[in-house]
Amino acid sequence: MTTSRSLLALLALLGAAETAQAQDKPASCPYDSAHFDLFKPVPRNRLRPLRPDRPGVTESPFTVDAGHFQTETDALRLINGRDDDIRSREWKAAYTTLKLGLSRRTDVQLEVPLYKVSKERQATETTWQRAAGFGDLALRVKHNFLGDDQEGPVAVAVVAYTRLPTGGQAGSGGVEGGLILPVNIELPDNFNLDVQVESDLNYDRETGRLYVQVMPSIALDHEFNEVFSFLVEGVTRWDAQQSGWRTSVNVAPIFTVNPNLQFDFGAHLALNKETDREFFVGFTFRR
Repeated sequence: MTTSRSLLALLALLGAAETAQAQDKPASCPYDSAHFDLFKPVPRNRLRPLRPDRPGVTESPFTVDAGHFQTETDALRLINGRDDDIRSREWKAAYTTLKLGLSRRTDVQLEVPLYKVSKERQATETTWQRAAGFGDLALRVKHNFLGDDQEGPVAVAVVAYTRLPTGGQAGSGGVEGGLILPVNIELPDNFNLDVQVESDLNYDRETGRLYVQVMPSIALDHEFNEVFSFLVEGVTRWDAQQSGWRTSVNVAPIFTVNPNLQFDFGAHLALNKETDREFFVGFTFRR
């Protein structure tokens, strides 16, 4: 009887020790997605916060969670441009980027430009030359090197893309490509600083040649509350066909409806006459 009581007491002590150890063990990080992939999606209650590339030129270094789908759409964008004695105007409708999370740090993207109207004329003329139709498809891959699970205040990624000449007269007319390096720095009081350097090889239809474009940018956004945030961005670009830099200040209010849906609109305010002026409205949805 004494032996039985001793065994029961020992089992009770072991059970209590295991319970205490389980209670002391820290809960797993809600953003720890290392053991998920395309075929084993991250549970919806453990998704990272929605951090899309839009609405600014400066993209996000955060990828789509493994096994999940995200769409970022320019519902409508108007672009007015001037280059010496040439005036141009573009309407883009339903320009959509489809994203799929492959792993913890990598997603694959497809830009689908559903409809585009391009118009161009000489400054001294009133007649526009017009082209309309489907735009140029682009294939993109984003890989995050640091901070995708928000384990620190800094996140860094690289984006590589290739654009295919699927748009006919409404597109560029040749294969293009580039690399993008976005960096995010989390600041106090719900501020976020984003810095980016982009280098592109663009195609000139008239000469039939590729030319280099470099486009650095910096953006600051502030989350006023769970619904409303505001983005201010500075962008400048240089390419081998132009003389000097073309610079704009971009602004965009952002409205978060729920953890998987946000809307935005905004404008690119040109700081010199050679810079395009843009106005847009769009949204992001995650599934």
